Amino acid sequence: MKWMLIRFSILVFCCTFAHSTFSQVSPFNYRKFTDAKGDTLLYRFLESDYNPSRKYPLVIFLHGSGERGSDNEAQLKWGAMNFATTENMKLHPAFVIAPQCPLDDEWANFASEDGKPSMALQPNPSKPIALLMELMKEVIKNFPIDTNRIYITGLSMGGFGTFDLIERYPDVFAAAVPVCGGGDVTKATAIKHIPIWIFHGAEDAGVDPTLSLAMVNALVKAGAHPGCTQYPEVGHFSWIAAYSDPMMMAWLFRQRKE
Repeated sequence: MKWMLIRFSILVFCCTFAHSTFSQVSPFNYRKFTDAKGDTLLYRFLESDYNPSRKYPLVIFLHGSGERGSDNEAQLKWGAMNFATTENMKLHPAFVIAPQCPLDDEWANFASEDGKPSMALQPNPSKPIALLMELMKEVIKNFPIDTNRIYITGLSMGGFGTFDLIERYPDVFAAAVPVCGGGDVTKATAIKHIPIWIFHGAEDAGVDPTLSLAMVNALVKAGAHPGCTQYPEVGHFSWIAAYSDPMMMAWLFRQRKE
């Protein structure tokens, strides 16, 4: 009995130590932004080993609907950590903001008809997006950000949020990577100057792949040259392949506003 208690104590200690160690070495810092009205947005912040005399790109990463909440951790479950690998931090040093959307809110503000999205962009941004834009201004003021290299990406709900942001603020972002999302096709002309690489799974049962294809067609019709990758035999989790693609990472980080 005494030996079992000792083994149990060692196990508890090891688990506690491991959790503490992994939490400490996480490259994303815990942060909270509060605006003048007292509204808050939880976010995680990645700081590469930067030289204050140089300028670095800023990546905005928007998570999916399943990662909403208030723990300020779930938003790193899918995709965001790919920007924090040793390889990517070596090849593409950057600052990364990964905000967490509250449980009952959305990134994008598109109209809906009969409970289904009509994809018509509404005049006002969602509250989390409005807070995110204020947060971006603060980060740009306090860190050496190259404002010609601000990138936006997101998956699922964050894919819709990516289209919302570039359609709402077409002069801010140097490039966009929306993954399994959709946008307002009537705004294609306003964003035709932005380099965009769209990803989707051909068998996505969560977000209809035709939403991405509709944006591709609208952009091409407007005179743009968007990238489009539709993975065959892939469902909703197309972000696994998208964010682990070194070609996508290299493409994203070489984009610069004209």
